[in-house]
Amino acid sequence: MDFPRNYNAATDFVDRNIDEGRSDKAAFIDPDRTLTYGQLQETSCQMANLLTTLGVRREARVAMIMLDTVDFPITFWGTIRAGIIPVPLNTLLNANQYDYMLRDSRAEVLVISAALLPTVQAFLPEIDNLKHVIVSGGDAGPYLALQNELANHGEVFHPADTLADEVAFWLYSSGSTGNPKGVQHVHTSAMITARNYARDVLAMSEDDVVYSAAKLFFAYGLGNAMTFTMATGATATLLPGRPTPQSVFETLKNHQPTLFFGVPTLYAAMLADPACAPENGSQRLRHCISAGEALPEDVATAWKAKFGLEILDGIGSTELLHIFLSNRPGDFRYGTTGKAVPGYELKLLDDDGAELGADEIGELVVRGDTAATGYWNQRAKSRTTFEGAWTRTGDKYYRDADGFYHYCGRTDDMFKVSGIWVSPFEVESALVSHEAVLEAAVVAKEDGEGLLKPKAFVVLNQGQDGSGLFDTLKEHVKQEVGGWKYPRWIDFVDDLPKTATGKIQRFKLRD
Repeated sequence: MDFPRNYNAATDFVDRNIDEGRSDKAAFIDPDRTLTYGQLQETSCQMANLLTTLGVRREARVAMIMLDTVDFPITFWGTIRAGIIPVPLNTLLNANQYDYMLRDSRAEVLVISAALLPTVQAFLPEIDNLKHVIVSGGDAGPYLALQNELANHGEVFHPADTLADEVAFWLYSSGSTGNPKGVQHVHTSAMITARNYARDVLAMSEDDVVYSAAKLFFAYGLGNAMTFTMATGATATLLPGRPTPQSVFETLKNHQPTLFFGVPTLYAAMLADPACAPENGSQRLRHCISAGEALPEDVATAWKAKFGLEILDGIGSTELLHIFLSNRPGDFRYGTTGKAVPGYELKLLDDDGAELGADEIGELVVRGDTAATGYWNQRAKSRTTFEGAWTRTGDKYYRDADGFYHYCGRTDDMFKVSGIWVSPFEVESALVSHEAVLEAAVVAKEDGEGLLKPKAFVVLNQGQDGSGLFDTLKEHVKQEVGGWKYPRWIDFVDDLPKTATGKIQRFKLRD
């Protein structure tokens, strides 16, 4: 895609909507406020003026620990407008994790929702690089109150003369395999994802209303509910709280979105909820989308039976910014992650880097213009992930004869039993297809002879208990996916460790 060398993403995402006549159209709706595109332009200018007045320099970082309210896009786009770099952080972390990322990013400003301030307040004075704290949506205490500060600044700010290849924002990786890494994205990346996926796969338009249960602070949600919405002139509804089945059904019913973005865990929980019925959802839905982790076929078919809609399963990454491999309308197959999204090339490599053919399991690598420039201050990891134009995903797949990609597991999660590869996802899918099972995770464990065998962690559906289920589930897996793949051990647990994107953190289960 061609972009001018001098390009500021705020011009394309914010100001263009005004030029195209959407000044009075709702861009974002949260439980308390509606923000039009015109108001977003004005308040993003106020935010840019505020940061400039505070002495924040071009290319400095502004950390955001913010719930999904209209203050999020105001802060994000105002920061980019000023040529400063916003760094949205996961709102579900603990004090130690925030301390690490605030120091690692060297953020000079923190913008934080008032409800989250108690988590970090004790250690903020100890962070030397942090010069200002701005609080959104409540009592700011000794810090600056966002709404008051915005009101004191002008509504005009010409976008900084940034470059198309200049870093615009960071996202921290979700940490499914350890400490999160600062992933740096340039000004053009967000618009490219919107064209590749929102336009070319979903055919999004200004008539769409979007609800993403996935939050704005990570790549999947940032695209769904903000950059896709703004690139097409659509409207997004935002939910600040955690997306429980009850709150999601309420949002779907009240706002009647046309597009719903979720994760496999949430779809499974919604299907298990007593309120799961078409009349409790949106009657206007035209597409449901899933990412974050591969969608079990059993969940997809149950959803279709209940709501009459396919769930378009795809995979993306923080490193590629959004979905690069997906099922799509008219080109769909249950139990697969689909085919390459327009704008991306895919290939599968063996352990020696040789390209594999059909039905051979290998690591998925991707080439596309939305790849990050690298990880902040992690040169070795950048070199092993970003190899020229190609990005290693760390995911194992095979491609069938028809070109559909089948997920097998993370590279670190795959293991061999009796010399044959075992995909944790395949065993997990077999387990969740049993009526008693809500969720499952499978890892490798050594038996008494030092050989690797599958061990399962299982969350049961409400009203079920583990009595007598061990042998039943073992036999069920044998029948579904093969006699050597059944779990030799099963722990029945209340929940599974996950990232904010819904990915199971199997490394914690191995530990």
